[in-house]
Amino acid sequence: MTKKVLKKILLVDDDQDILNVARYCLEELKDIEIKYLSSGEEAIKEALTFQPDLILLDVMMPKMDGITALKAIRLLPSMGSVPVIFFTAKVQKEEISTYHKNGVIDIITKPFDPMTLASRILEIWNRYQSK
Repeated sequence: MTKKVLKKILLVDDDQDILNVARYCLEELKDIEIKYLSSGEEAIKEALTFQPDLILLDVMMPKMDGITALKAIRLLPSMGSVPVIFFTAKVQKEEISTYHKNGVIDIITKPFDPMTLASRILEIWNRYQSK
């Protein structure tokens, strides 16, 4: 299998502070275009036109939670196999099991370490590409 180059990330979190910290932390990913959104509804609208290689999705959001948004994104043409990483503080064993059953490739636990966020995303991406 040929490894796909990570060129586009869709990052979705309803907390503006998280988005701001992530934007700052991910500046070092210079060759990757990142779109920052604040709701599941926006993610669904943007996913098709943006065509991300990877989606980072908050689990707990108002109106539409991450699992619901993920299910809707999976129904979009060409979005069925885009890898998704959940951002969440909800990391009980049964919650993690539910995330994986819904096709999430990994979880980044909140609060995350800002200093390692970019390298963690790349590590998850590379591990996923090696499968």
